Amino acid sequence: MFSLPTPPSEPDPRWTPAIATVSLGAAHLHSLPAKIEAAAQNGQKGLELFHDDLAHFAKKLRDQLDHGEKIRSDRDYEIDAAHAIRKLCAQKDLQILALQPFRHFEGLLDPDEHARRIHELEHWAELCRILGDNVCILIPSSFLDASQITGDRDRLVSDLREAADVTFPVRIAYEALAWGTYVNTWEQSWEIVQRANRPNLGICLDTFNIAARVWADPTSPTGRLPAHADRELSKSMERLVCDVDPDRVWMVQLADGERVDPNVPFLQTLGAPKLLSWSRNARLFPCEEERGGYLPILTVADACLRGLGYRGWVSMEVFSRTTSDAKPSVPNDHAARAAKSWQGLLHQLDSRKIG
Repeated sequence: MFSLPTPPSEPDPRWTPAIATVSLGAAHLHSLPAKIEAAAQNGQKGLELFHDDLAHFAKKLRDQLDHGEKIRSDRDYEIDAAHAIRKLCAQKDLQILALQPFRHFEGLLDPDEHARRIHELEHWAELCRILGDNVCILIPSSFLDASQITGDRDRLVSDLREAADVTFPVRIAYEALAWGTYVNTWEQSWEIVQRANRPNLGICLDTFNIAARVWADPTSPTGRLPAHADRELSKSMERLVCDVDPDRVWMVQLADGERVDPNVPFLQTLGAPKLLSWSRNARLFPCEEERGGYLPILTVADACLRGLGYRGWVSMEVFSRTTSDAKPSVPNDHAARAAKSWQGLLHQLDSRKIG
């Protein structure tokens, strides 16, 4: 059954709502045009475009046009796709705010692999210039094995500085993943961005990654770390409000986490960090406690938005096993959930006392 679109509400002048295309369905199951339509119908104003969606869109163009001749490269068709996607979004009054994720970039020990990734980054910068006037590339912290990357802070700073120089003036948002090998807190990502000191390099703050690292433990029967985690999270948010320059925050991402049985199969994936397996399968939109949401997301969101004085894009980024459902209603169902979540979060934020 298809759910009705969420009626648009009055926009909040402080923040502009967006959603990641990955949150609207799996790329191989749900078309990008369907996701664009769902986002527009449910009040979102922007899209974080996942490269998987762009690549699938490009593949369809190739299948339609090259008739097996293989005259043009995958990158050529991705460029064509970027032009078409921008046009589709413009028709629905949607803006692309980011292309992501440019994974496993910083700290590579193999110089040939580093050079290959720089070449790929140049291609991504070209895609961003086509997709919109102010699209950024999101680089999440690497979670490759320690045998493949270094944690040397000077090297990480140098790599991010090089990335910013290569893509300039296209912006780069660096995000600390909770399961990152060497960079897994916002404090570490902010230090690297400050030291790299490039005008087009900033950070992305993600409520799920912040809470997951400092507060959560999906393998515990309680779903959380011991009681001192409340204090540690509070201190971290105080530091964030005091230390981060809001003008260097390129976007804020919102997501909660689902309380799961520690023995659930996806947490038993061999070779994968538990927080990664949990994140890929069990994120929720904020204010979805009825679905099992339990992280202190309101505390984190309040610091990132009101406490910091941030103004700009706020994007729902939810990875979930529910996006792998083949039902055609998935994009609209998830877009409607996101819209309801955004309104609920705004209400709760405005009901809280500042400070």
